[in-house]
Amino acid sequence: MFTNKYRFLSLLLAAGLMPQPQFGLAGEQAVKQLEGMAGQTAVAVPAAVPVQESASASKAVPIDRVYSGRVRKTISKNIPASVMIQGFDWSSHRVKPWWNVMSGKAGEIASAGFDIIWFPPSGQAASDEGYIPVQLYNQNSQYGTVQQLQSAINTFHARNMLVLADVVINHRVGSTDWGDFTNPQWGPDSVCSDDEWGGARGHRDTGWGFQAARDIDHTQPYVQESVKDWLRWLKNDIGYDGWRYDYGKGYSPSYIELYNGASSPVFSVGEIWDNLDINNPNPHRQSLCNWIDGLHGKATAFDFTTKGMLQHAVGAHEYWRLRDGAGKPVGLIGWWPEQAVTFLDNHDTGPSTGGGQSHWPFPSDRVMQGYAYILTHPGIPCVYWPHFFDWGQDMKSRITALVKFRKAKGITSKATVNILVADSSRYAAQINNNVVMKIGPGDYNPGAGWTLALSGKDYAVWSR
Repeated sequence: MFTNKYRFLSLLLAAGLMPQPQFGLAGEQAVKQLEGMAGQTAVAVPAAVPVQESASASKAVPIDRVYSGRVRKTISKNIPASVMIQGFDWSSHRVKPWWNVMSGKAGEIASAGFDIIWFPPSGQAASDEGYIPVQLYNQNSQYGTVQQLQSAINTFHARNMLVLADVVINHRVGSTDWGDFTNPQWGPDSVCSDDEWGGARGHRDTGWGFQAARDIDHTQPYVQESVKDWLRWLKNDIGYDGWRYDYGKGYSPSYIELYNGASSPVFSVGEIWDNLDINNPNPHRQSLCNWIDGLHGKATAFDFTTKGMLQHAVGAHEYWRLRDGAGKPVGLIGWWPEQAVTFLDNHDTGPSTGGGQSHWPFPSDRVMQGYAYILTHPGIPCVYWPHFFDWGQDMKSRITALVKFRKAKGITSKATVNILVADSSRYAAQINNNVVMKIGPGDYNPGAGWTLALSGKDYAVWSR
């Protein structure tokens, strides 16, 4: 087992078990390629696998069906008014059992005003972090046992919070080698024909490839039925309420529409991380819109456009970038706010308390400017666990105050935004008709009738 992803990558390349990386890729695409090739850490190098003839794609491979058929009543939530928290970082699996850590924080999380918590991948995986799945129905992982998982889910349910599973269905590895899938059992025709594995017998990939594991062919009817059964089992037997779809651009969004239709999540969100040109962000947010359109609005998307533009604006004192040519917010929230989940960092982009990736971090000394923005703007905001729990009581208190202010003032994913000023030193906007906010070192006064509600270094929020 390897704990340094880049050493692991070099060993894979040297052994001829991984294709040579295509350098020269821009930004996040290059990061994702390296991350994929490196197996997202701690992946065992499989032995060479002899090519075996697959059953014909028309012949269904037996599926290990364990879904009981029960239908669990889920919690009712006003999703547009919800605030979300990511319940882990890249190194959380090192604190064992992590499910118990989360359970122990449930009361504090709920009291702070959060409605949704995103759990890390909970199934058996070839990587400690859970992003290289092996047996989908085995819910014992580096985060704890299935019993501890269900106890954590029940603890959050008792506080009227929704729990999202981190669903990794773009790729998978076998139980003993590259493609001997068990629990559920899938054949070589479940692997896309353009995957790196010589035994692949499926159709061509419908999205981006992922070199660290086998790209799953979602065109296969038996794979579709198997995934649908598994999601129904996660929801009704394990207790999850919804899904965070990992590496959502690795397969056609139409399959997420199919899987959501079968599993009926209360809420779902996809990860679509693509290259961003800060001088021309429209293609970036258009790709998010295209993905949402591809599943007919049946899921939301993380607003990577807002993340990238916001962190650049506060870091370079270029707040003018936060207003587009039409006078609207520059991210997905400017075009399709009710389908956007805003965030500053996650386990991939940001720092982790026990050591992590930090591929694209938000400026650490300006995080509260970021939260003053996303917690007053439309979209569904998501707070990063280390920011809330590990960066000091003062930051936790300030984030909590913004969450509670958002709810008290009725700010939802559909809130209206009137940008009042955006220049080199400040950004100010009126949200709905009862909130004005400002970030940046420049002065701003909203005028008569407004009362200062919250403030800190380079941010302020007023109400009336």
